[in-house]
Amino acid sequence: MAPQEAQTMGMRRSGSETDFSEAEGGPREYRVRKSSLIGLINWSHVFTVYSPHIFVAALVALIAQLVPQLISLDFDSIKSNLSIPTVDEVVATIQSLRELPIFNPAIEATIVILIVVGWVARMENPIYLMAFSTFKAPESWKVTHEDLLNIMKAQKVFTEESLAFMRKILDKSGTGQATAWPPGIVQSLSGVPADRSIEASRKEAETVIFDIVEKALKEARVHPKEIDFLVINCSLFSPTPSLCAMVLNKFGMRENCQTYNLSGMGCSASLISIELAKQLLQTRKNKNSGLPFGGGGTALVVSTEIITPNLYHGNERGFLLQNTLFRCGGAAMVLSNKWSDGRRAWYKLLHNVRVQGSDQKSYECVYETQDKLGERGVVLSKDIVKVAGKCMEKNLTRLGPYVLPFTEQFKVVYSIVARKISKMVSKSNHPKIYVPDFKRAVDHFCIHAGGRAVIDGIEKNMQLEPYHTEPSRMTLLNYGNTSSSSIWYELEYIHYHQKTNALKKGDRIMQVAFGSGFKCTSAVWLKL
Repeated sequence: MAPQEAQTMGMRRSGSETDFSEAEGGPREYRVRKSSLIGLINWSHVFTVYSPHIFVAALVALIAQLVPQLISLDFDSIKSNLSIPTVDEVVATIQSLRELPIFNPAIEATIVILIVVGWVARMENPIYLMAFSTFKAPESWKVTHEDLLNIMKAQKVFTEESLAFMRKILDKSGTGQATAWPPGIVQSLSGVPADRSIEASRKEAETVIFDIVEKALKEARVHPKEIDFLVINCSLFSPTPSLCAMVLNKFGMRENCQTYNLSGMGCSASLISIELAKQLLQTRKNKNSGLPFGGGGTALVVSTEIITPNLYHGNERGFLLQNTLFRCGGAAMVLSNKWSDGRRAWYKLLHNVRVQGSDQKSYECVYETQDKLGERGVVLSKDIVKVAGKCMEKNLTRLGPYVLPFTEQFKVVYSIVARKISKMVSKSNHPKIYVPDFKRAVDHFCIHAGGRAVIDGIEKNMQLEPYHTEPSRMTLLNYGNTSSSSIWYELEYIHYHQKTNALKKGDRIMQVAFGSGFKCTSAVWLKL
């Protein structure tokens, strides 16, 4: 697929747009129900607060009815007459027990109530992905590899050796000839000095974020004032007022909308934001209503990275990678935990797992600092591949029990036990630990488009088919590494364009992303 064709990935479905204009006329008339007190009480809240007490009271009542019956039984006689019963005798015994006073309708109803109360009290509302959208850069933002190298030359700070190194990285990166860079940097092609100011950075943020938020809200048919939680992640650009305040002001969201601005979380931040939104939505559900079919709220998650202020102006190779890999991009997602939204949602969140390393190598493998001449940038360590592999292994180990079939889990446990026994018996020729086949549990994969080597490595280690990594490769080709939003470009490709192994209702999609810290995050979605 050509880069031009890939730009149709963001086309919107007809009939999904929402009019954000205010409803005509004044506020609706508020009518107090004439059925007195019962209409004024939030009974779902009462149920949430008092369900544990109801459960205990019902249990005590049940025990109070059972104890006298149990005391009256002749256990010695029962013990002396014990024998292995036939099937007919078991059936007859059950029927006779049903006639005892201990199994009267009141006790049976109490047991049923206890089961229902316990089930409802422990049940969580599902998290639905109502819609999402990604940023499609205007033509004036798009550059070829040669344009990008000319931009670097125009900075007049890079040596010939550094330019040759960046050309080499570009050739091997897997990125296409129409990826996006911000206008403040692209203007260098016209002989105008690059603008890395806070104003230019904020302009890039407004262009990207306003576009994706507007499209996502229209796709989800959600008014801005319906948003209860707003979470925005952007690692390297954190202005004051925050990006959340910028969106709140632009779209006129409610003043009591709770906002969270995440920075420094790297390319894995999008799924961390999803996890945060999930926890916030469940908190709102528990606060407003304990019933699984009541309460709930709506959250807007925005994932992006701003390139304008982060162009490295030095010649150390560890820093130069950021100048060739990262591109402009962003994604906005609308989430809900209202049961009523399940009928029109696109996806349902099944599982999400986050793993973070705490050792020194993990901490320093993606590190923002200054070079010897004081130029600020992000340096990538040589240990990043090893650290990422170990972190991903831990993540999938935790995720596996939730999604893998029993047969795959058994093979893993068996191989671990066999390896430990082998080490006790001999010092060599130990069997390898079995790598589970996630293809038996997941239909589609969205692997962070960090670079061609990243995708190749995961494809090999997880034994994926070419069509499994096609969304990642096409995203890298058409958009480059857009940091935390890359997994949403991949899901968009699967959603609209993938022909081999096309998406259908009931399919499971796994998203995997890596980030500084070092972190590996994953999520599994169900197509509705």
